[in-house]
Amino acid sequence: MSTMIEDLLRPENLPDPTDTVKLVQTHISLVFVADRFVYKVKKPVNFGFLDFSTLDKRKFYCHKEIELNSRLSKDIYLDLLAVTRHWDNFKIESAPSGEVVDYAVKMRRIPEEGLMKNLFSNRNLTRQHLRRLARVLADFHSQADTGPEIEVFGRPERFKINTDENFEQVEPYIGMSIDKETFSAIKDWTLQFYEKNEDMFFERIKQGKVKDGHGDLHMEHICFEDDRISIFDCIEFNDRFRYADQLADISFLLMDLDFHDGAEHARFFWDCYKEAAFEGEAEGLLTFYKVYRAFVRGKVSSFQLNDPEIPPEGKEKAAQIARKYFSLALDYVRKH
Repeated sequence: MSTMIEDLLRPENLPDPTDTVKLVQTHISLVFVADRFVYKVKKPVNFGFLDFSTLDKRKFYCHKEIELNSRLSKDIYLDLLAVTRHWDNFKIESAPSGEVVDYAVKMRRIPEEGLMKNLFSNRNLTRQHLRRLARVLADFHSQADTGPEIEVFGRPERFKINTDENFEQVEPYIGMSIDKETFSAIKDWTLQFYEKNEDMFFERIKQGKVKDGHGDLHMEHICFEDDRISIFDCIEFNDRFRYADQLADISFLLMDLDFHDGAEHARFFWDCYKEAAFEGEAEGLLTFYKVYRAFVRGKVSSFQLNDPEIPPEGKEKAAQIARKYFSLALDYVRKH
């Protein structure tokens, strides 16, 4: 894969003119950022909850990524392109002329100054931004698909599959990115929450609050451009991470604001969303989902410790970030 990366970092191997190309890696993707466009290639990984291990699966999930993201970002996801090999050279092509070895989702490059994360870090994120975003998300959730096949994922025993999987997958990182005491405290609290609040989950189903949501709603996936808000990079690889209580969506953004020392912004956004979405008093369940989201982010950062494409300094940074997420999850538990 390193040879392919080197080739795709050369402008002449991309389908659109560009002066620069830089690589951004996640635990599941290689993202080639050019001047006007971005090309996203899925890594051939299988984490159980996510399976990109074959070419056909990667193609299928590329199509699904484009389709699902059109709900909240209509002009960002542009096309599915082929990654081809010509003898010893790799290219991304719209009309493949070599052997197709992978696929890339072509995206319009969004203005980085409009990313919610950058607006926040530059102290330019206003209450008006948050108010508008709350309305957009409330509208999205009110119109999002639901029904028996989706609502079943709001049942406590079904959502417990997600949390059980998290604990199973994080356990190998005890002593690396999480200590045993933190792991046990979060796990015990989560299991007790299910036992004590089973009725709450079923009441939310009755209220029609379980939807086909976004699934990965944090500040890096939200962009403000003039009068438009684009929300991108939803979960395409596993329906059960999107099919959930709409509070599970909102909790991710609230947790992300808390993680970046934006508790005041989080409180204001929650008040705006609660009003726009006609949410009642749901703070207990909201805390549960915030714990879940912080733990998931800690897990995802921990996965990078096993990625051969990430250098040692990158792995150390990933471990530090994971520890901070797990610490935030523990803070939520202690304050509940």
